[in-house]
Parts: sequence; structure tokens; C-alpha cells
Amino acid sequence: MTATDLLFLVGAGLLAGMVNALAGGGTLISFPALLALGYPSLTASVTNAVALWPGYLGGVLGYRAELRGQRRRATVLSLTAVLGACAGSSLLLLTPSGLFESLVPWLVAFASLALLAQPWLRGRFGGEAEGPPSRMVYAGVFLGGCYGAYFNGGMGVLLLTVLGMFLHDNLHRVNAVRAALALVISTVSVVAFSLFGAVRWEAVAVMAPASLAGGFLGTRVARLMPPKVLRGVVVAFGLGVAAALALR
Repeated sequence: MTATDLLFLVGAGLLAGMVNALAGGGTLISFPALLALGYPSLTASVTNAVALWPGYLGGVLGYRAELRGQRRRATVLSLTAVLGACAGSSLLLLTPSGLFESLVPWLVAFASLALLAQPWLRGRFGGEAEGPPSRMVYAGVFLGGCYGAYFNGGMGVLLLTVLGMFLHDNLHRVNAVRAALALVISTVSVVAFSLFGAVRWEAVAVMAPASLAGGFLGTRVARLMPPKVLRGVVVAFGLGVAAALALR
């Protein structure tokens, strides 16, 4: 690996970590970077999943203030996310990926538009700000876990949409729970890929610290944004993710 390759991977890891902390979708930065350096598609996918895990951790650490008072909520939803992630991992290993991958752009686009309509949807569905999550949020988090373990791109947008629809709370606090769930789902994927995947650890060693730093930076950027601006950024990025996936 040349010095240029090292700098390229550091930059990709940093940007991917920031985007994942802000909205989700950093995979669409780091995965193509690995492909550009000549890694085979499957190898790039599992290496990317492992390399970005520290970025999710950085996002959770950066949202410590927003997570205060939400321990019970985050814990019960994390258990649901683990079940979904296990199902998604099994789906990836046992079934053909073509059909599901053809649906991915539509899923991300739907999630982005649903986030745009979140204030209206919140009036028709919904839970309480500090009470236990409604039953429908469990189904949404399970599907988000399944999706995220199978295909990481746009997972954050999907999770934030589900949580925003059914949790009546400040968007920054909801985004903090989203970050915690993304870390849980990513952890399940990393364990599976580390045991059964062809991970290129030299690339992980370069990208992982950069994604951790990006995770911290991303939370700082997100915290400075008003909720309406944050929602607009996430929607715009989510639609961009959907378009990129469709073209890919």
C-alpha cells in the first residue's frame, strides 16, 4: 500500500465516520474507496463493515449528553435491533442477494421521504417522549436491524425515520438513540464478518481510527444544527444515497 493509498483510505474513513454520525450512509463513501484500490467486491464489503465500527462508537460517545435519561429506551430497542441484525446476517448468508439489492434504493428513498413527512406522521402514530416505545417502533427497529446487517448503506436514515415517527422527542435526542442502535447493528455484523469473512486487516488498521475521529466530528456538526435543518440535511443525503444506489 503506497502513501497515496494510505491518505486516500484515511480521508474515506474520516468522511464516512462523519456522515454515519450525522445521518448514516457513510458506507457509500468508504466502500467505493476500497473498490477503487482494487479490493474485490465481497472483500471490500466485509472490510468496510469492520473498519467503520469505530465510527459508530465515536458517534455514540459524542452523543453522551443526548443519551442521558434514555437508558431504558435505548436498551429495549437495542435488544430488538440485535434480533433484526441476526436475521439480516442470516438472510445475507443464506439467500440470493439480487432481489433484495434491487429494492435497496427504493427502501432508502422511502425512508428519506418518510422523514420529510415526519411531523405529519407523528400526529397520526406515536409514542410518548419519556414513556416506553410504542409497539410499532419495535417492528420498525427490527426491520432496520435486518436491513442494516444485510446492507449498511442508508441504515441511519431508515432508523432515524422509524424513531422519529414513533418517539415524541427532540430530534437530536432521537438521533442519539439512532446512533446507539446503529452501533449495535454494526457490532453484530462485525462479529459475523470477522469470523466468516475475508477481512483485509491492513485496510481496517488505516480506516478504523479515521472513522472514529469522524464519528466525533459528525456529532459536533449535528449538534450545531437546528432540528429542522438537521432533518433537511438527512432527507437530502438520504435521497442522494438512493440515487447513488440506483445508479450502482
